[in-house]
Amino acid sequence: MTELDSQARHLMKDFNLLVSSARGTEGEANHEIRYLLRELGDNSPTTDFAPVSGLTVAKTSLDPIKVVSGLRRVLKYRPWQFRYILKVKPVERVVPCEVSSIGSAVVDRIKKVGASETFRVSVEKRRSQVSSREIIDAVASKVPRKVELKNPDKIVLIEIIGNIAGVSIISPESILGIEREKRTL
Repeated sequence: MTELDSQARHLMKDFNLLVSSARGTEGEANHEIRYLLRELGDNSPTTDFAPVSGLTVAKTSLDPIKVVSGLRRVLKYRPWQFRYILKVKPVERVVPCEVSSIGSAVVDRIKKVGASETFRVSVEKRRSQVSSREIIDAVASKVPRKVELKNPDKIVLIEIIGNIAGVSIISPESILGIEREKRTL
């Protein structure tokens, strides 16, 4: 096993951006996100294929939520720079895919949901048998705020890929959907 292979395996346990692309274009999406991250100021971003078609994980030294804002600016002025990336989601913490670990990660970030703010829990599962309902119930019980499914102030985002889970508490605009945003340019 080379050092690069070891680094790639490690990246699945320590990424801070989840990038989706069309199946079969993951390699191009890897190159594209690294190029864009370098353009935003990260001199050495790393990427790897996730064990699910159409997904790439990336690690940047930049704040992943600010990266989404930066990518949105690039999209506004140079939409042709996005040829393969379909969506970018920030990930604040990667934990084992266990209800207790996910719950702890949410509790650690609970202050990001203000006392008067609303929230919803969004779970995206890939290659996992963990119950979405069980995760949602466990997480929602730890957030003493009002639930709003249609138009929340914050999203408790849980991205599950096999035996790991990426957890974030973000505002809805912290998710970059390329095609949707290109239609509004």
